[in-house]
Amino acid sequence: MTTKQKTHSGLLIVLSLLFFLSPPGLMADDDLSEADTLYDQGGMKNYKRSIERYLKALAVTPDSYETQWKCARACRRYGREAKRQNIEGWKEVCATYGKEGMKYAQNAMELKPNRPEGFYYYGLSVGIYADGVSILTALAEGLKKKTQNGFEKAYELDKMYDEAGPILALGRFWAVVPWPFKNKKKALNLYREYQETPYFTGKAEGKVYLAELLLDLGGKENKSEARALLEEVAKTDEMYFRDWANRLLLKIK
Repeated sequence: MTTKQKTHSGLLIVLSLLFFLSPPGLMADDDLSEADTLYDQGGMKNYKRSIERYLKALAVTPDSYETQWKCARACRRYGREAKRQNIEGWKEVCATYGKEGMKYAQNAMELKPNRPEGFYYYGLSVGIYADGVSILTALAEGLKKKTQNGFEKAYELDKMYDEAGPILALGRFWAVVPWPFKNKKKALNLYREYQETPYFTGKAEGKVYLAELLLDLGGKENKSEARALLEEVAKTDEMYFRDWANRLLLKIK
């Protein structure tokens, strides 16, 4: 055997050993871990990179429930941040990544129908998709029932998941879905339930949602409560909700 042949043979042995020492499943775990790290770091750039890592992991382990729902979560978060930061073309981003999020959440729902994550992120992904294409378009595509079912199932399975996210999300669903589906009473009951959780105090989102509904319902007491909530949010560091609160405060006479 020549020196060149020996070298080639040695490389094949090394590559074979690397394959057995790092099987596809283990490499997928590495991609999943890296994706989680990027997601936790936050920021649009990192959310986008995390999606790429989740997809890389799914190419190897498509039946991974955890990777499917986390990919849905990252897609939804990327679209949400595009909207909140008002980047150019944010509606297209929301439409694209909302639809992608729906796909991966659907996969998760089918893999583990007894877990809340897939149902929860399906509903949230539809919300981002609707931000991009409009609520009426989403309704025309038959997504109202699927969204309602998703949030209701997540609520049933674990309503305290993601800091009581299913409670707040279901309340928001009933508050914003157009007539004749809108149900302010259901929305208020769910917001009140969320208000009783330990997460309400420190979360501007829930306060803005509740205040907006109270103003919509009208009445002196509702207006007074809404004003107090909005004045709290107006002091938060979260610019998106701070600006929202200030806009609503301007409407209160």
